[in-house]
Amino acid sequence: MAAKLKKGDKVVVLAGKDKGKEGTITSVDPKAGKAVVEGINIAIRHTKQSQTSQGGRIPQAMPIELSNLAFLDKNGKATRVGFRMEGDKKVRFAKTTGDVIDA
Repeated sequence: MAAKLKKGDKVVVLAGKDKGKEGTITSVDPKAGKAVVEGINIAIRHTKQSQTSQGGRIPQAMPIELSNLAFLDKNGKATRVGFRMEGDKKVRFAKTTGDVIDA
């Protein structure tokens, strides 16, 4: 299945402890159906000190289900993503406005 959400997309969280928060996708794992969003679903990871890094309690963004994320259109509203052919190219578009997301 084609990726409706990709790295760099601005999204809003639909469900969970961070509901309503907005962020940018930093990585996507299509096999697991999860994405890491900057500043969302933060967990504290305890790390041991090493020669290269300082140890301690480090906040880290954890993966969140793709079904709990919605793309933000140009108006800043949550929208679903669809696909259509423009010429000979398959493009993503926002269902609310009909605008092409990536040209």
